[in-house]
Amino acid sequence: MVSAAYSYLGSSTLDGGLTLQTSGGPAAHPRFFTGFLTDPGAAATGLLAVAEVARTRYFRPVSPASLDPVVTAGSDRLRFESFSGCCGVYARLDVLPGGLDGEILAHGTTNVDVNPPLQRALTRVGKTDPLHVAVGPDDLTVTTFGGELVERRVPLPSRWLRGFAEAQVITSRFDARAELSIADARTLLQRLSATDRSVLWAVPAGRSLRLTSRPLPGAICLPGAGRLVALRPFLRYAGRLTVHGPAVAAGSGPVASTWELSTPTLRLSLTLSPEPYRGFSGEGAVLESLAGDEAADDAELISALLSWDPAIDVAVLVSESGLDAARVRDALTQLGTAGRVGYDVAEAGYFHRTLPYAADVVAKMNPRLAAAQALVEAGAVTTGADVSAVRSGDEVYHVRHEAFSCTCAWWAKHRGERGPCKHALAVRMVVTRSGVPA
Repeated sequence: MVSAAYSYLGSSTLDGGLTLQTSGGPAAHPRFFTGFLTDPGAAATGLLAVAEVARTRYFRPVSPASLDPVVTAGSDRLRFESFSGCCGVYARLDVLPGGLDGEILAHGTTNVDVNPPLQRALTRVGKTDPLHVAVGPDDLTVTTFGGELVERRVPLPSRWLRGFAEAQVITSRFDARAELSIADARTLLQRLSATDRSVLWAVPAGRSLRLTSRPLPGAICLPGAGRLVALRPFLRYAGRLTVHGPAVAAGSGPVASTWELSTPTLRLSLTLSPEPYRGFSGEGAVLESLAGDEAADDAELISALLSWDPAIDVAVLVSESGLDAARVRDALTQLGTAGRVGYDVAEAGYFHRTLPYAADVVAKMNPRLAAAQALVEAGAVTTGADVSAVRSGDEVYHVRHEAFSCTCAWWAKHRGERGPCKHALAVRMVVTRSGVPA
Protein backbone atom coordinates (compact mmCIF):
# COMPACT_ATOMS: atom_id res chain seq x y z
CA MET A 1 0.00 0.00 0.00
CA VAL A 2 1.46 3.35 -1.03
CA SER A 3 0.60 6.53 0.83
CA ALA A 4 1.23 10.14 -0.17
CA ALA A 5 1.25 13.36 1.81
CA TYR A 6 -0.36 16.42 0.25
CA SER A 7 0.84 19.83 1.35
CA TYR A 8 -1.10 23.07 0.88
CA LEU A 9 0.79 26.32 0.58
CA GLY A 10 -1.83 28.06 2.71
CA SER A 11 -5.36 27.75 4.00
CA SER A 12 -8.35 27.82 1.69
CA THR A 13 -11.16 29.99 3.01
CA LEU A 14 -14.91 30.31 2.42
CA ASP A 15 -16.02 33.75 3.53
CA GLY A 16 -18.27 35.44 1.01
CA GLY A 17 -16.18 33.79 -1.70
CA LEU A 18 -13.93 30.76 -1.99
CA THR A 19 -10.21 31.50 -1.89
CA LEU A 20 -8.32 28.51 -3.24
CA GLN A 21 -4.94 27.34 -2.11
CA THR A 22 -4.24 23.83 -3.33
CA SER A 23 -1.41 21.65 -4.43
CA GLY A 24 -1.94 18.09 -5.55
CA GLY A 25 1.71 17.07 -5.44
CA PRO A 26 3.62 15.36 -2.66
CA ALA A 27 5.27 18.65 -1.74
CA ALA A 28 4.69 22.38 -2.17
CA HIS A 29 5.27 23.15 -5.87
CA PRO A 30 5.79 26.71 -7.06
CA ARG A 31 4.24 25.77 -10.42
CA PHE A 32 1.61 23.30 -11.60
CA PHE A 33 2.57 23.79 -15.24
CA THR A 34 5.13 25.76 -17.17
CA GLY A 35 5.61 25.70 -20.93
CA PHE A 36 4.41 26.94 -24.31
CA LEU A 37 0.98 26.46 -25.88
CA THR A 38 1.45 24.94 -29.32
CA ASP A 39 -1.49 26.72 -30.98
CA PRO A 40 -0.98 30.19 -29.51
CA GLY A 41 -3.44 32.22 -31.57
CA ALA A 42 -6.30 29.82 -30.96
CA ALA A 43 -5.41 29.37 -27.28
CA ALA A 44 -5.30 33.13 -26.71
CA THR A 45 -8.66 33.56 -28.44
CA GLY A 46 -10.17 30.73 -26.40
CA LEU A 47 -8.90 32.16 -23.13
CA LEU A 48 -10.33 35.56 -24.05
CA ALA A 49 -13.69 33.88 -24.70
CA VAL A 50 -13.68 32.25 -21.25
CA ALA A 51 -12.79 35.62 -19.68
CA GLU A 52 -15.49 37.36 -21.76
CA VAL A 53 -18.13 35.01 -20.36
CA ALA A 54 -16.91 35.69 -16.81
CA ARG A 55 -17.34 39.44 -17.26
CA THR A 56 -20.80 39.26 -18.83
CA ARG A 57 -24.29 39.20 -17.35
CA TYR A 58 -26.55 37.90 -20.10
CA PHE A 59 -29.72 38.42 -18.09
CA ARG A 60 -30.36 42.04 -17.09
CA PRO A 61 -26.93 43.16 -18.30
CA VAL A 62 -25.03 45.55 -16.04
CA SER A 63 -21.41 46.64 -15.88
CA PRO A 64 -18.82 43.86 -16.18
CA ALA A 65 -18.83 41.53 -13.18
CA SER A 66 -15.54 39.66 -12.87
CA LEU A 67 -12.81 38.15 -15.00
CA ASP A 68 -11.76 35.24 -12.85
CA PRO A 69 -11.28 31.96 -14.74
CA VAL A 70 -10.52 28.83 -12.72
CA VAL A 71 -7.37 27.11 -14.01
CA THR A 72 -6.76 23.40 -13.39
CA ALA A 73 -3.63 21.46 -14.29
CA GLY A 74 -4.50 17.79 -14.74
CA SER A 75 -2.28 14.90 -15.61
CA ASP A 76 -1.96 15.84 -19.28
CA ARG A 77 -3.97 19.00 -19.93
CA LEU A 78 -5.02 22.44 -18.74
CA ARG A 79 -8.61 23.52 -18.23
CA PHE A 80 -9.79 27.13 -17.98
CA GLU A 81 -13.36 27.49 -16.65
CA SER A 82 -15.73 30.33 -15.83
CA PHE A 83 -19.36 31.22 -15.27
CA SER A 84 -21.08 34.34 -16.49
CA GLY A 85 -21.98 37.04 -13.99
CA CYS A 86 -25.57 35.76 -14.01
CA CYS A 87 -24.30 32.15 -13.68
CA GLY A 88 -26.36 31.11 -16.72
CA VAL A 89 -23.42 30.29 -19.03
CA TYR A 90 -20.60 27.88 -18.18
CA ALA A 91 -17.51 28.30 -20.37
CA ARG A 92 -14.51 26.00 -20.60
CA LEU A 93 -11.33 25.91 -22.67
CA ASP A 94 -9.55 22.56 -22.62
CA VAL A 95 -5.94 22.61 -23.76
CA LEU A 96 -5.38 18.98 -24.75
CA PRO A 97 -2.05 17.10 -24.58
CA GLY A 98 -1.08 18.09 -28.12
CA GLY A 99 -1.60 21.73 -27.18
CA LEU A 100 1.10 21.73 -24.49
CA ASP A 101 4.83 21.99 -25.00
CA GLY A 102 5.94 21.83 -21.40
CA GLU A 103 5.69 19.84 -18.22
CA ILE A 104 2.84 19.45 -15.77
CA LEU A 105 4.80 19.46 -12.52
CA ALA A 106 1.89 18.98 -10.15
CA HIS A 107 -1.88 18.75 -10.11
CA GLY A 108 -3.60 21.86 -8.88
CA THR A 109 -6.30 24.48 -9.24
CA THR A 110 -6.27 28.22 -8.85
CA ASN A 111 -8.36 31.15 -10.06
CA VAL A 112 -6.99 34.40 -11.37
CA ASP A 113 -8.17 37.80 -12.51
CA VAL A 114 -7.74 38.42 -16.26
CA ASN A 115 -7.22 42.17 -16.25
CA PRO A 116 -7.24 44.54 -19.25
CA PRO A 117 -3.44 44.42 -19.77
CA LEU A 118 -3.56 40.64 -20.21
CA GLN A 119 -6.62 40.91 -22.43
CA ARG A 120 -4.78 43.37 -24.68
CA ALA A 121 -1.71 41.14 -24.78
CA LEU A 122 -3.79 38.10 -25.73
CA THR A 123 -5.55 39.96 -28.56
CA ARG A 124 -2.13 40.61 -30.13
CA VAL A 125 -1.01 36.96 -30.13
CA GLY A 126 -0.85 35.63 -33.69
CA LYS A 127 -0.92 32.09 -35.01
CA THR A 128 2.86 31.73 -34.92
CA ASP A 129 3.73 33.98 -31.98
CA PRO A 130 5.10 32.31 -28.84
CA LEU A 131 2.71 32.05 -25.90
CA HIS A 132 4.29 30.86 -22.67
CA VAL A 133 2.11 30.02 -19.67
CA ALA A 134 3.03 29.24 -16.07
CA VAL A 135 0.27 28.21 -13.67
CA GLY A 136 0.87 28.14 -9.94
CA PRO A 137 -1.17 28.17 -6.74
CA ASP A 138 -0.88 31.96 -6.49
CA ASP A 139 -0.78 33.24 -10.05
CA LEU A 140 -1.03 32.78 -13.80
CA THR A 141 1.99 34.15 -15.66
CA VAL A 142 1.64 34.75 -19.40
CA THR A 143 4.61 35.75 -21.55
CA THR A 144 4.24 37.05 -25.11
CA PHE A 145 6.38 39.18 -27.41
CA GLY A 146 5.09 42.13 -25.39
CA GLY A 147 6.62 40.86 -22.16
CA GLU A 148 5.53 39.03 -19.02
CA LEU A 149 2.20 39.58 -17.29
CA VAL A 150 1.37 38.13 -13.87
CA GLU A 151 -2.23 37.72 -12.74
CA ARG A 152 -2.66 37.00 -9.04
CA ARG A 153 -5.03 34.60 -7.34
CA VAL A 154 -8.38 36.11 -6.35
CA PRO A 155 -11.37 34.83 -4.33
CA LEU A 156 -13.76 32.57 -6.22
CA PRO A 157 -17.47 33.47 -5.94
CA SER A 158 -19.21 30.89 -3.77
CA ARG A 159 -22.06 30.84 -6.30
CA TRP A 160 -19.65 29.26 -8.75
CA LEU A 161 -19.33 26.22 -6.49
CA ARG A 162 -23.06 25.57 -6.86
CA GLY A 163 -22.77 26.22 -10.58
CA PHE A 164 -19.94 23.70 -10.98
CA ALA A 165 -21.99 21.01 -9.23
CA GLU A 166 -25.19 21.66 -11.16
CA ALA A 167 -23.41 21.83 -14.54
CA GLN A 168 -21.69 18.52 -13.81
CA VAL A 169 -24.95 16.69 -13.08
CA ILE A 170 -26.89 18.30 -15.93
CA THR A 171 -24.26 17.72 -18.63
CA SER A 172 -23.66 14.11 -17.54
CA ARG A 173 -27.10 13.39 -19.04
CA PHE A 174 -26.13 14.80 -22.45
CA ASP A 175 -25.32 13.02 -25.69
CA ALA A 176 -23.88 14.45 -28.90
CA ARG A 177 -26.89 15.53 -30.98
CA ALA A 178 -25.34 17.25 -34.01
CA GLU A 179 -21.98 17.89 -35.63
CA LEU A 180 -21.47 20.70 -38.15
CA SER A 181 -18.58 21.55 -40.42
CA ILE A 182 -16.96 24.84 -39.60
CA ALA A 183 -18.50 26.46 -42.69
CA ASP A 184 -22.01 25.48 -41.61
CA ALA A 185 -21.22 26.43 -38.01
CA ARG A 186 -20.06 29.87 -39.13
CA THR A 187 -23.26 30.41 -41.11
CA LEU A 188 -25.37 29.39 -38.11
CA LEU A 189 -23.54 31.37 -35.42
CA GLN A 190 -23.08 34.52 -37.49
CA ARG A 191 -26.81 34.85 -38.10
CA LEU A 192 -27.71 34.61 -34.42
CA SER A 193 -28.63 37.92 -32.79
CA ALA A 194 -26.49 38.96 -29.82
CA THR A 195 -29.62 40.31 -28.11
CA ASP A 196 -31.83 37.24 -28.66
CA ARG A 197 -33.01 35.91 -25.30
CA SER A 198 -35.83 33.72 -26.59
CA VAL A 199 -35.86 29.93 -26.27
CA LEU A 200 -35.34 28.37 -29.71
CA TRP A 201 -34.95 24.78 -30.86
CA ALA A 202 -32.37 23.57 -33.36
CA VAL A 203 -33.49 20.68 -35.54
CA PRO A 204 -30.93 18.72 -37.63
CA ALA A 205 -31.56 19.50 -41.29
CA GLY A 206 -29.09 18.09 -43.78
CA ARG A 207 -25.60 19.28 -42.85
CA SER A 208 -26.82 22.09 -40.62
CA LEU A 209 -29.47 23.01 -38.06
CA ARG A 210 -32.84 24.61 -38.66
CA LEU A 211 -34.15 26.90 -35.92
CA THR A 212 -37.75 26.68 -34.81
CA SER A 213 -39.80 28.01 -31.91
CA ARG A 214 -41.22 24.60 -30.95
CA PRO A 215 -39.57 21.47 -29.58
CA LEU A 216 -39.62 18.45 -31.86
CA PRO A 217 -38.24 14.94 -31.35
CA GLY A 218 -34.49 15.06 -31.90
CA ALA A 219 -34.30 18.84 -31.44
CA ILE A 220 -31.62 20.64 -29.42
CA CYS A 221 -32.63 23.47 -27.13
CA LEU A 222 -31.02 26.84 -27.88
CA PRO A 223 -32.04 29.00 -24.92
CA GLY A 224 -30.93 32.57 -25.48
CA ALA A 225 -29.06 32.37 -28.76
CA GLY A 226 -27.30 35.65 -27.99
CA ARG A 227 -25.33 33.85 -25.29
CA LEU A 228 -23.30 32.02 -27.97
CA VAL A 229 -21.67 35.21 -29.24
CA ALA A 230 -18.47 34.51 -27.27
CA LEU A 231 -17.80 31.55 -29.61
CA ARG A 232 -17.58 33.64 -32.78
CA PRO A 233 -13.92 34.77 -32.58
CA PHE A 234 -12.85 31.12 -32.24
CA LEU A 235 -14.52 30.16 -35.52
CA ARG A 236 -11.42 31.08 -37.55
CA TYR A 237 -9.44 28.36 -35.77
CA ALA A 238 -12.02 25.62 -35.19
CA GLY A 239 -12.55 22.54 -37.34
CA ARG A 240 -16.09 21.63 -36.29
CA LEU A 241 -19.02 22.46 -34.02
CA THR A 242 -20.52 19.69 -31.88
CA VAL A 243 -23.77 20.23 -29.99
CA HIS A 244 -24.70 18.18 -26.93
CA GLY A 245 -27.98 17.94 -25.08
CA PRO A 246 -30.58 15.62 -23.56
CA ALA A 247 -33.25 13.81 -25.53
CA VAL A 248 -36.38 15.92 -26.03
CA ALA A 249 -39.85 15.22 -27.33
CA ALA A 250 -42.70 17.32 -28.67
CA GLY A 251 -43.92 19.55 -25.88
CA SER A 252 -40.69 19.38 -23.86
CA GLY A 253 -39.80 22.34 -21.68
CA PRO A 254 -36.54 24.26 -22.07
CA VAL A 255 -33.37 22.32 -21.25
CA ALA A 256 -29.66 23.10 -21.13
CA SER A 257 -27.28 22.41 -24.02
CA THR A 258 -23.54 22.54 -24.76
CA TRP A 259 -22.08 24.10 -27.91
CA GLU A 260 -18.47 23.15 -28.54
CA LEU A 261 -15.93 24.33 -31.10
CA SER A 262 -12.82 22.19 -31.41
CA THR A 263 -9.38 21.97 -33.01
CA PRO A 264 -7.00 19.00 -32.75
CA THR A 265 -5.46 20.55 -29.61
CA LEU A 266 -8.21 22.72 -28.08
CA ARG A 267 -11.88 22.55 -27.17
CA LEU A 268 -13.91 25.66 -26.39
CA SER A 269 -17.43 25.03 -25.09
CA LEU A 270 -20.35 27.06 -23.77
CA THR A 271 -23.08 25.36 -21.77
CA LEU A 272 -26.32 27.35 -21.64
CA SER A 273 -28.80 27.13 -18.78
CA PRO A 274 -32.38 26.14 -19.77
CA GLU A 275 -33.53 29.77 -19.92
CA PRO A 276 -31.58 33.05 -19.99
CA TYR A 277 -32.91 34.17 -16.59
CA ARG A 278 -31.96 30.89 -14.89
CA GLY A 279 -28.53 30.51 -13.33
CA PHE A 280 -27.02 27.05 -12.96
CA SER A 281 -26.55 27.65 -9.24
CA GLY A 282 -30.30 27.37 -8.62
CA GLU A 283 -31.20 24.41 -10.84
CA GLY A 284 -31.42 21.82 -8.02
CA ALA A 285 -30.19 18.92 -10.17
CA VAL A 286 -27.86 17.73 -7.42
CA LEU A 287 -30.37 17.50 -4.60
CA GLU A 288 -31.71 13.98 -5.07
CA SER A 289 -28.19 12.57 -5.18
CA LEU A 290 -27.30 14.37 -1.95
CA ALA A 291 -30.37 13.27 0.01
CA GLY A 292 -29.14 9.78 0.95
CA ASP A 293 -27.59 9.13 4.35
CA GLU A 294 -24.57 7.46 2.79
CA ALA A 295 -23.72 10.23 0.29
CA ALA A 296 -21.19 12.07 2.47
CA ASP A 297 -19.39 8.89 3.58
CA ASP A 298 -19.34 7.55 0.03
CA ALA A 299 -17.88 10.86 -1.15
CA GLU A 300 -15.03 10.60 1.35
CA LEU A 301 -14.25 7.09 0.08
CA ILE A 302 -14.40 8.06 -3.59
CA SER A 303 -12.32 11.16 -2.90
CA ALA A 304 -9.56 8.96 -1.52
CA LEU A 305 -9.67 6.75 -4.64
CA LEU A 306 -9.60 9.50 -7.27
CA SER A 307 -6.55 9.31 -9.47
CA TRP A 308 -5.16 11.92 -11.81
CA ASP A 309 -6.03 10.16 -15.03
CA PRO A 310 -7.48 12.55 -17.65
CA ALA A 311 -10.95 11.12 -16.98
CA ILE A 312 -12.52 9.49 -13.94
CA ASP A 313 -13.50 5.90 -14.73
CA VAL A 314 -16.75 5.09 -12.91
CA ALA A 315 -16.35 1.35 -13.55
CA VAL A 316 -12.91 1.39 -11.89
CA LEU A 317 -14.31 3.29 -8.91
CA VAL A 318 -17.12 0.72 -8.59
CA SER A 319 -14.55 -2.07 -8.49
CA GLU A 320 -12.21 -0.33 -6.06
CA SER A 321 -14.86 1.03 -3.68
CA GLY A 322 -17.29 -1.88 -3.56
CA LEU A 323 -20.16 0.56 -4.15
CA ASP A 324 -22.65 0.18 -6.97
CA ALA A 325 -22.59 2.57 -9.92
CA ALA A 326 -25.51 4.65 -8.63
CA ARG A 327 -23.79 5.29 -5.30
CA VAL A 328 -20.52 6.14 -7.05
CA ARG A 329 -22.31 8.69 -9.21
CA ASP A 330 -24.06 10.15 -6.15
CA ALA A 331 -20.67 10.40 -4.44
CA LEU A 332 -19.27 12.20 -7.48
CA THR A 333 -22.22 14.59 -7.27
CA GLN A 334 -21.40 15.21 -3.61
CA LEU A 335 -17.80 15.97 -4.55
CA GLY A 336 -19.07 18.15 -7.40
CA THR A 337 -20.94 20.25 -4.85
CA ALA A 338 -17.57 21.21 -3.43
CA GLY A 339 -16.23 21.86 -6.93
CA ARG A 340 -14.10 18.70 -6.94
CA VAL A 341 -15.67 17.00 -9.98
CA GLY A 342 -16.70 18.21 -13.42
CA TYR A 343 -18.04 16.47 -16.51
CA ASP A 344 -16.57 16.54 -20.02
CA VAL A 345 -19.31 16.00 -22.61
CA ALA A 346 -16.77 15.52 -25.40
CA GLU A 347 -15.24 12.50 -23.66
CA ALA A 348 -18.44 11.46 -21.83
CA GLY A 349 -16.48 11.24 -18.59
CA TYR A 350 -15.85 12.96 -15.29
CA PHE A 351 -12.73 14.93 -14.42
CA HIS A 352 -11.62 16.44 -11.15
CA ARG A 353 -10.11 19.58 -9.76
CA THR A 354 -8.14 20.04 -6.57
CA LEU A 355 -10.51 22.32 -4.73
CA PRO A 356 -10.38 21.28 -1.04
CA TYR A 357 -13.41 19.10 -0.29
CA ALA A 358 -15.38 19.65 2.91
CA ALA A 359 -18.65 17.84 3.64
CA ASP A 360 -20.13 20.81 5.49
CA VAL A 361 -19.91 22.89 2.30
CA VAL A 362 -22.79 20.83 0.88
CA ALA A 363 -25.34 22.16 3.38
CA LYS A 364 -24.12 25.74 3.02
CA MET A 365 -24.43 25.59 -0.75
CA ASN A 366 -27.84 23.86 -0.85
CA PRO A 367 -30.36 25.55 1.44
CA ARG A 368 -33.20 23.31 0.20
CA LEU A 369 -31.24 20.26 1.33
CA ALA A 370 -30.61 21.83 4.74
CA ALA A 371 -34.30 22.73 5.05
CA ALA A 372 -35.31 19.15 4.19
CA GLN A 373 -32.94 17.76 6.81
CA ALA A 374 -34.44 20.12 9.37
CA LEU A 375 -37.95 18.87 8.53
CA VAL A 376 -36.82 15.26 9.00
CA GLU A 377 -35.13 16.03 12.32
CA ALA A 378 -38.27 17.82 13.51
CA GLY A 379 -40.41 14.73 12.76
CA ALA A 380 -42.47 16.70 10.25
CA VAL A 381 -42.87 13.77 7.81
CA THR A 382 -45.71 11.26 8.17
CA THR A 383 -45.24 8.49 5.62
CA GLY A 384 -47.95 6.63 3.79
CA ALA A 385 -48.04 3.83 1.25
CA ASP A 386 -48.23 6.13 -1.80
CA VAL A 387 -48.51 9.62 -0.37
CA SER A 388 -46.70 11.19 2.58
CA ALA A 389 -47.61 14.32 4.54
CA VAL A 390 -45.14 17.01 5.55
CA ARG A 391 -45.96 19.68 8.12
CA SER A 392 -44.09 22.90 7.39
CA GLY A 393 -45.04 25.82 9.58
CA ASP A 394 -48.84 26.02 9.72
CA GLU A 395 -49.31 24.10 6.46
CA VAL A 396 -49.42 20.41 5.62
CA TYR A 397 -48.21 19.39 2.16
CA HIS A 398 -48.70 16.05 0.43
CA VAL A 399 -45.96 14.35 -1.58
CA ARG A 400 -46.74 11.54 -4.00
CA HIS A 401 -44.02 8.87 -3.95
CA GLU A 402 -44.32 7.97 -7.63
CA ALA A 403 -42.85 11.21 -8.95
CA PHE A 404 -42.17 13.00 -5.66
CA SER A 405 -44.58 15.71 -6.71
CA CYS A 406 -45.85 18.05 -4.00
CA THR A 407 -48.85 20.27 -3.29
CA CYS A 408 -46.63 23.24 -2.37
CA ALA A 409 -46.29 26.47 -4.35
CA TRP A 410 -42.72 25.60 -5.41
CA TRP A 411 -43.84 22.46 -7.21
CA ALA A 412 -46.84 24.23 -8.74
CA LYS A 413 -44.51 26.88 -10.19
CA HIS A 414 -41.62 24.71 -11.40
CA ARG A 415 -43.15 21.24 -11.86
CA GLY A 416 -39.83 19.58 -11.04
CA GLU A 417 -37.80 21.55 -13.60
CA ARG A 418 -35.71 23.18 -10.86
CA GLY A 419 -35.21 20.04 -8.79
CA PRO A 420 -37.34 18.75 -5.89
CA CYS A 421 -38.82 21.00 -3.23
CA LYS A 422 -37.75 20.67 0.40
CA HIS A 423 -40.87 18.64 1.25
CA ALA A 424 -40.20 16.05 -1.46
CA LEU A 425 -36.56 15.84 -0.38
CA ALA A 426 -37.61 15.26 3.23
CA VAL A 427 -39.98 12.47 2.19
CA ARG A 428 -37.29 10.87 0.03
CA MET A 429 -34.90 10.87 3.01
CA VAL A 430 -37.46 9.26 5.31
CA VAL A 431 -38.70 6.58 2.93
CA THR A 432 -35.13 5.66 1.98
CA ARG A 433 -34.16 5.21 5.61
CA SER A 434 -37.32 3.32 6.58
CA GLY A 435 -37.58 1.12 3.48
CA VAL A 436 -41.09 2.36 2.70
CA PRO A 437 -41.76 1.72 -1.04
CA ALA A 438 -41.23 4.96 -2.95
